[in-house]
Amino acid sequence: MGEFEVHRVRFFGLVPAGVRCLACQPRDSRLALARTDGTVEVYNFAANYFQEKVIPGSEARSVEALCWAAGDRLFSAGLAGDITEYDLARLCIARSVDGSGGPIWSMAVSGGGTRLAVGCEDGSVKLFQVVPGGIQFERNMDRRKGRILCLAWHPSDAHIAAGSVDIIRVLDVHSGQTVQRIMVNYHVQKVRRECVVWSVAFLSSGTVVSSDSFGRVQFWDWERGTLQESHTVSTSAVLSMAVSENEDSIVVGTSAGATYQFQLLPVKIGSREKRWVRTKPFQHHTHDVRAVAHTPTALISGGLDAQLVIRPLMEKVQKKGFEAVLRRITFPHRRLVSCARKARLLLFQFSQHLDLWRLGSTDETGKDGEILPLCRQPEHLLQLKSKGPEHIYCSCISPCGSWVAYATASRFHLYRVRCEGDGISIKKVPKVPKLLLPAYQLQFSADSSSLLVASAQGSVHVLQLMEPGGCKPLHTFRPPSGSHEAVYLLAASADGHWVAAVGGDWAINIYNLKCFKHHCTVPTYGCAVTALAIHPVTNNLVIAYSDQQLFEFSIPERQYTAWSRMVQNWGLHWVWLERDSPITHITFNPKNPSHILLHDLYMFCVIDKSLPLPDHSALLLNQSTLKQLPENARQRQLHAFKICKKFQPLLFVDLLDENCLVMVERPVTDIKVQLPQPVQKKKFGT
Repeated sequence: MGEFEVHRVRFFGLVPAGVRCLACQPRDSRLALARTDGTVEVYNFAANYFQEKVIPGSEARSVEALCWAAGDRLFSAGLAGDITEYDLARLCIARSVDGSGGPIWSMAVSGGGTRLAVGCEDGSVKLFQVVPGGIQFERNMDRRKGRILCLAWHPSDAHIAAGSVDIIRVLDVHSGQTVQRIMVNYHVQKVRRECVVWSVAFLSSGTVVSSDSFGRVQFWDWERGTLQESHTVSTSAVLSMAVSENEDSIVVGTSAGATYQFQLLPVKIGSREKRWVRTKPFQHHTHDVRAVAHTPTALISGGLDAQLVIRPLMEKVQKKGFEAVLRRITFPHRRLVSCARKARLLLFQFSQHLDLWRLGSTDETGKDGEILPLCRQPEHLLQLKSKGPEHIYCSCISPCGSWVAYATASRFHLYRVRCEGDGISIKKVPKVPKLLLPAYQLQFSADSSSLLVASAQGSVHVLQLMEPGGCKPLHTFRPPSGSHEAVYLLAASADGHWVAAVGGDWAINIYNLKCFKHHCTVPTYGCAVTALAIHPVTNNLVIAYSDQQLFEFSIPERQYTAWSRMVQNWGLHWVWLERDSPITHITFNPKNPSHILLHDLYMFCVIDKSLPLPDHSALLLNQSTLKQLPENARQRQLHAFKICKKFQPLLFVDLLDENCLVMVERPVTDIKVQLPQPVQKKKFGT
């Protein structure tokens, strides 16, 4: 593996926003997630739960409800009072419609996916039709006092259940009138307390299921308005609920961080009579579980601790694979850190500002694993704030450290940075070219002479950077397929000849930067690309996919390399393929052309192409374990994959020079310290 001097960076103060709501796409394999800062993310189950789309939020937009309608159209509603539809190809807002009822607290889609019901602050439930090109107001339902906190359609689309404070109302969709009122409040020692109905579900049998602030899950006969069953699952509130497609399982989430599963089971073996039974409690979160979802094979929960947890239902999983793994997703599957190698600067991206740091340095040398004292401490050079409510989409710093660029939904900014001794100055470049916004990925050339901007409709803009501070457009590449999907990954060659661009359709297009022509398209592979990079010596493109496969494509020869074909014929080790965290960055060591350096959240790996691939029966050990083995045992374990798991969670790794690495970690414990205090739970013996 070789020895590296490692700059271990832990001052990236990223605190991911909590999960506010979830929505599973019906009969498909995608999950939409909204965070408390308004960010919307889309995960692809078929692509190993890869975060394939991210639409950054805005300080002016909150998302309280999220749902899929008319197949693959995604809608949200929030406290601004608007119903918003997202353009999942351009990764931005397509259109917004005022709900005309004040802040919107809830939204639900009909079984046919053609109508939306929204619950408003003024106590009204409004219906909208989903039509081509937008939504159209249909009617107001019966309005009563009290905000509508939750909604659920009956599978027949004939009735809607609406939950509020102390009451559940059932409305007839045809007449718009309230046909049943269910009172859920009760008295404790003759002192009335409000009971908040946080979520409702409407089963095909006519049963209305509710969860409330008293920690109860209750089952009601909507026609009679009577209570059938009541289960107290927590001393704190039950905030969220989801029902399986065949209505035999329910998952709920509480404000104590726990999730519970209910199953409809026979009272006796062979009996036709069935009752709801609480079967499985889970404690995967530390804070409020504000959202849950139920797929045929998993229970999914999202909490204010920013974790998305996918818990497999082992009795439903047919075979061992990606679906059988418990997953905790906290960090984005994209880079938020960029590095100026020559200047040894790091640029950290936050939602509304950028932080620029200079790495520390040491004059000492030492043995493997030894911590060296610093002669110069890391230095925070500047904080660059973004004006306006829009969150930052992407950012980048040039290799020489003299240019910084970032983009929001409607603006692109370029700055000239000058480091003078211990001081630093920054100047905004005026009159930047008008691009096809928003920009999704920025990449400077290796010599810092040009900037590549990935934009909408699959386009890649090439900007020439000019001294003392300016830029001009040179060319715009567009994919030959005419795809409208946004480009979300870029990789430029060190010699300035090539750029590879990956779009939302997972196609990899390679362009020639010298003659400004499309060079070729990498053969299609049916999985999402998570990272790619061009080798500085051979101009081979190394590609990592969400199913953990690795490919190497020769750009000059327009074909896969012999090593790549050997990998596919031999097969990667099963331990490698069963990893649940995607590769997010790839780099190379020019002094060792056979080495590929890559990392995911939990490991850093050096692949030595000159060594054989590991045998499938071999143990894929990390380097710290190998060092404890005798010499002859180490020789038997000699293979191409050199793995280090000392640094976790890894948000960024890059090679500063041939013997020096920078590794950016963000321990989850540091994030939890900055979160609000969770609900206190009594522990035995205290």
